[in-house]
Amino acid sequence: DLYALDLEPYRYSGVNLTGFRILNVENPHVSSIIEKWSMERLQSAPKAELGLLDGVMMTDAALLYDAVHVVSVCYQRAPQMTVNSLQCHRHKAWRFGGRFMNFIKEAQWEGLTGRIVFNKTSGLRTDFDLDIISLKEDGLEKVGAWSPSDGLNITEISKGRGPNVTDSLSNRSLIVTTVLEEPFVMFRKSDTALFGNDRFEGYCIDLLKELAIILGFSYEIRLVEDGKYGAQDEKGQWNGMIKELIDHKADLAVAPLTITHVREKAIDFSKPFMTLGVSILYRKPNGTNPSVFSFLNPLSPDIWMYILLAYLGVSCVLFVIARFSPYEWYDAHPCNPGSDIVENNFTLLNSFWFGMGALMQQGSELMPKALSTRIIGGIWWFFTLIIISSYTANLAAFLTVERMESPIDSADDLAKQTKIEYGAVKDGATMTFFK
Repeated sequence: DLYALDLEPYRYSGVNLTGFRILNVENPHVSSIIEKWSMERLQSAPKAELGLLDGVMMTDAALLYDAVHVVSVCYQRAPQMTVNSLQCHRHKAWRFGGRFMNFIKEAQWEGLTGRIVFNKTSGLRTDFDLDIISLKEDGLEKVGAWSPSDGLNITEISKGRGPNVTDSLSNRSLIVTTVLEEPFVMFRKSDTALFGNDRFEGYCIDLLKELAIILGFSYEIRLVEDGKYGAQDEKGQWNGMIKELIDHKADLAVAPLTITHVREKAIDFSKPFMTLGVSILYRKPNGTNPSVFSFLNPLSPDIWMYILLAYLGVSCVLFVIARFSPYEWYDAHPCNPGSDIVENNFTLLNSFWFGMGALMQQGSELMPKALSTRIIGGIWWFFTLIIISSYTANLAAFLTVERMESPIDSADDLAKQTKIEYGAVKDGATMTFFK
């Protein structure tokens, strides 16, 4: 189905596309049927078929057409053959099946796919032709044919070669425009005065020399007058090397000139000799020494404030509960049975000391005795366990990994911001991109 594909993008690319075609389009009768089928196809609801031409008959459709026609003709020629209604689950063969197959094998007919003849033994189709088609600048053309009996037969006539653009450059003198851009084009360093093309060197200059040797032309290198690559203004006027080519002030431009869609509308480009993209270079931020209070960085100021408030609140609650609980009071003078003096270990300062010891994972000599004070102490210990574990993990990351924020990850990020200043060559492809 090569003939049914949309090959317009490849007509002038020089690509070699060769295929087979079984449709006999040279037969007027076949052409009329295909044309009628295509017209009905176009009038029906369009079907989304990517890359296919509208209304073109496919090979499977042509084969199906021929198959139905052969069956229809053979049935009309077969006398005294009746067809009863059949059931899908029955496996009983049709009594006229063998006879009908013999009629089909004897059939000969010129169909859409050429001469239709079947082998009487195997029942396979024989004696058919395949057209060999190839893509040319004028479209698909028949360049040969293949058949089982004659084999391959190439019928393409070698056409006289038209004027070649490379031949037209022979013995010609060209004006070449360029722009200074290291290492492509630059002035040659020399202690003596240089003139003409000897003033320049670089990759593009070496490329131009090789082209001149191969194609046999001479050239004169001139720097573009305004020093620009070429861009359009609001009025659609070009400048730079593009303008000199349009105005025929130069015959050729050899420079690191980016191929863009807008420029291709104005001038013709050769195959690119180098493929590059827009790259961004920026200096890596210098690392800073940690400050005295850098140990506070793993947690935010709000978290530190909440921890301090929780520490003060738990210490005060522990002090109050210990004052109310009788189990936290003990005899200050156990040797004196008549003494009524009792003491409590959880004074206000001791309560703060108990909370600080738990927060620092060091503990203290104070141990709660009452169930209520033990519950408060256990809750505080579990809280400090979670806080210290999170702090330790974040502190290790802050001390071992230098965190570097990169606000620019692509050229799009650079174009969307205004804080970082950047520059590009005026009227160049990069500047047009950022516009």
